Amino acid sequence: MTDDGPDPFTNMFEAPAKFARALFAPLAEASSGAPLSAEDMQHWTEVGTKLQGLWLQYQTEQLANPQALAPYFDPSRWMRMAEDWYRQMPIADPAQQQALMQEGMALWQQVLGQYGLGADGQPEAEGDPDLPRKDRRFSDPRWRAHPAYALIHQTYLFLAERVAEMVDRMEGLSDDRREQLRFTTRAITEAASPSNFPLLNPVVMERTLETRGDNLVRGMEHLLADLRRGQLSHTDASAFTLGENIAVTPGKVVHETPLYQLIQYSPSTGEVLEVPLVIFPPWINRFYILDLNAKKSFVRWAVEQGVTVFMVSWKSADASMKDVIWDDYVRGQIDAIDHIRERLDVPSVHTIGYCVAGTTLAATLALLHRRGEQGKVKSATFFTAQVDFEKAGELLNFVDDQQLGMVKAMSADGYLDGRYMAATFNLLRGTDLIWNYVVNNYLLGEDYPAFDLLHWNGDVTNLPAKWHQQYLRDLYRDNKLVEADALSVDNTPIDLGIVETPTYVQAGKEDHIAPAESVWKITEHFKGPLKFVLAGSGHIAGVVNPPEAGKYQYWTNEGTPRTLTEFREGAKEHPGSWWPDWIDWLREQDEETVPAKGKRKPGGKGDKVIEDAPGRYVATR
Repeated sequence: MTDDGPDPFTNMFEAPAKFARALFAPLAEASSGAPLSAEDMQHWTEVGTKLQGLWLQYQTEQLANPQALAPYFDPSRWMRMAEDWYRQMPIADPAQQQALMQEGMALWQQVLGQYGLGADGQPEAEGDPDLPRKDRRFSDPRWRAHPAYALIHQTYLFLAERVAEMVDRMEGLSDDRREQLRFTTRAITEAASPSNFPLLNPVVMERTLETRGDNLVRGMEHLLADLRRGQLSHTDASAFTLGENIAVTPGKVVHETPLYQLIQYSPSTGEVLEVPLVIFPPWINRFYILDLNAKKSFVRWAVEQGVTVFMVSWKSADASMKDVIWDDYVRGQIDAIDHIRERLDVPSVHTIGYCVAGTTLAATLALLHRRGEQGKVKSATFFTAQVDFEKAGELLNFVDDQQLGMVKAMSADGYLDGRYMAATFNLLRGTDLIWNYVVNNYLLGEDYPAFDLLHWNGDVTNLPAKWHQQYLRDLYRDNKLVEADALSVDNTPIDLGIVETPTYVQAGKEDHIAPAESVWKITEHFKGPLKFVLAGSGHIAGVVNPPEAGKYQYWTNEGTPRTLTEFREGAKEHPGSWWPDWIDWLREQDEETVPAKGKRKPGGKGDKVIEDAPGRYVATR
């Protein structure tokens, strides 16, 4: 930090904070209606003792096992990020400081002007005060019921705005560096929100008084449990069991390698499409995002449409996979395709690639075309998958040399612990996926919900270190996949420009992981017939949107748009799920059907299988 004296940010945060602390005692008395009784005093003492005991027990555990604390919970890491951010901000300019202070005082006068004083000297507000800045973190009426809390959150929102504007106005920054600084600024200001601090949050204060501190004890138990597991919890993990209430579509594991298991799902129709479908989910997460439960399952729905569905279940990496690289995943996709072709005696298969597995599927198609084996794939569908990373969004903030070096250092055992990736993806939506849960679970002490999607989000997988470095360096940073023959897979140069496989591309309108503009760019590289569909919502909900839910919408464009902007301008909006549009397109590729018998029913008479779905690999950590 600088030694140039106090800065306006510190001053303007301290004043409302002191105001809130000064009000705490009278607010407590007003809430209870009377001074604390002896019984209340005893209870509060017990609460303090419990909190101290829980923390001391955790500290003792850490002293016995100093490696137990996950490095991304290490406060020094975030302090270094904050210091780097602080050094770059032009907050030492006296003129800017003066302007900021003047604007801040004007804000205070504006806010306090919404409140009057009653005969007892206490603030009164007629109706709901009309405050200048709105934010859903402060939507509870208690943030506006008292001028202290109004000043606290309005000052915070004002400062957050001005700091963001400073980043936009800073001179001498490259576009990449400016975007990285914007991301860091947002992460730090989200962390600094007064909603995240008990004494500054009136909702937490009221809950604490109501429960006489029991919420803080429950919150401490939640916090320490998360610290022990090295991961922020979003849901009650004990509420879900694989094969019982998640990943329940019936099927059998029919093939297995050290890298993946291949599941074939049991048919539910008498006739099925002759060409089977194999789904390649991302190995960054578990495959059952596409089979959460009967109502949400894309797998179950596709089976009900008369499709023979296969699913790849990737193995979570361990030390035995330290030498696994991208080529191995491409070879794994080809191996799965060949096994299905041989098993069902068909010349080709339909394919789906989701996210990173879609990127890999593009390389697989290019490799098959280069080898003259493109006939093995009848069609390819891409769920929110990128091949051109020029506009890959906020994840580009994690691929400079310093970040790659840090990731490499965290992969000393040959694999990257999946909790690091979970923390990174959570950081992309810090308010929703981090601080919302800090408030609800740590400060308010609320119980975790039983929500299957959140359970899946926290069911992390480990990544092979060499593959991860290769992926971030060659694709995200250097964008080599779209350069003809710049990359080789299995000793064969690949070129996306020769791919002519019929393709269906789905993008999410609000996707923050694979932005729609980035997904669109696949249309600029493939040469075969291609249909692009823009779905409502984001990276997950935009994909997992069953027709019965009647949610969201999707857009199609039957013209020849050259850009995503042109696509949007000429697009037709359709209500609900895009799944029916996809199945119609799939049938257009080949509508021949065959009886659902023999090996179309996995595990039937004479069919040797390995085990029931969902298999062992999906359960390994």
